[in-house]
Amino acid sequence: MPSANRLSPIKLSSTRLSSIKVWARNLKRDSVALYLASHDPRVPWYAKALAVAVAAYALSPIDLIPDFIPVIGYLDDLILLPLGIWLAISLVPDEVMAECRAKAGAVLQRPTSRAGMIAIVVLWIAGAVALAWAAFRYWQQPIV
Repeated sequence: MPSANRLSPIKLSSTRLSSIKVWARNLKRDSVALYLASHDPRVPWYAKALAVAVAAYALSPIDLIPDFIPVIGYLDDLILLPLGIWLAISLVPDEVMAECRAKAGAVLQRPTSRAGMIAIVVLWIAGAVALAWAAFRYWQQPIV
């Protein structure tokens, strides 16, 4: 019996971790669904406005509490963003949100192309090298 008591915190933490992963996955899906819902004409304007405000806050470099402050710097992101997403979702009609969640699930299930990613990275590197070469040649010219 003592070994069962030792394993219970491990099982509890793995259960908690898996539930956090599911919550994060659903939050990601709901964020995409909210984006899709914001383009739907059946969604009221105030729900669209709140969705845009939440997205703007998420992408903004300015936070209510700066991120460099230990612990509480990220606390506003961990609390305000999920609350904002939840509130915006609650303003979207249920049937529209169900459709958008299904579409978002399909979008998130799409396979990613590593070859495409590598091609884009190679193009950016080639562009940077070409720009550096052109700048080097420009500054090497003698001044007449």
